[in-house]
Amino acid sequence: MDRTLIDRFEADADVPSRAIEGLTREDLLAVPVPGTWSIQQLIVHLMDSHVTCALRMRKIIAEDNPLLTAYDESAFVRSLHYDQTDAKAAAEIFRLVQRMMAQVLRQLPDSAFARSGIHTERGEVTLGELVPDYIQHVEHHMKFLRAKRKALGKPLAW
Repeated sequence: MDRTLIDRFEADADVPSRAIEGLTREDLLAVPVPGTWSIQQLIVHLMDSHVTCALRMRKIIAEDNPLLTAYDESAFVRSLHYDQTDAKAAAEIFRLVQRMMAQVLRQLPDSAFARSGIHTERGEVTLGELVPDYIQHVEHHMKFLRAKRKALGKPLAW
C-alpha cells in the first residue's frame, strides 16, 4: 500500500470541523437540497462511519479474518437522534478517531496491509483497501456538503 495514503487519511481529520465553521444551528438542521440529509446529519454520519471504520481496521489488525458487520446508515440517521447530536462534538470525535487510527497505521509493517476481514456485504476486504475507501468516503460526502452550503448562501472557500 502507498503509505502516503495514511497522511491523507490523517489530513482528513479536520475536514468535518472545518466544513461546519460559521454555521448556525438552523443552518446545520436545514435541508437546503430537498430529499437529502441535513449538514448535521451528514457530519454525524461521517463520525459514525469513521468510528466503524476504525473498529474494522483494528479488528483486521488484531484478529485473523474477522467478521466486519455492515450497518444500515439510514436507520442510524432515523433512530440515533442525529438532529439532537452536537455536530461540533461529532466532528471532534471524527478528528480524534482519524488521528489515532493514523498513528496505529504508521506503526504497522507493510505486510499488515494485506491482512483481511470478511465484510457481511462486500466479502473479503483488506486493511490496504479500507484506507483509500474511507478517504473517498470523506470526498464523497464533502461534495454534498458543499452543495448544501452553497444552497444556504454560505459556500466553503476551500
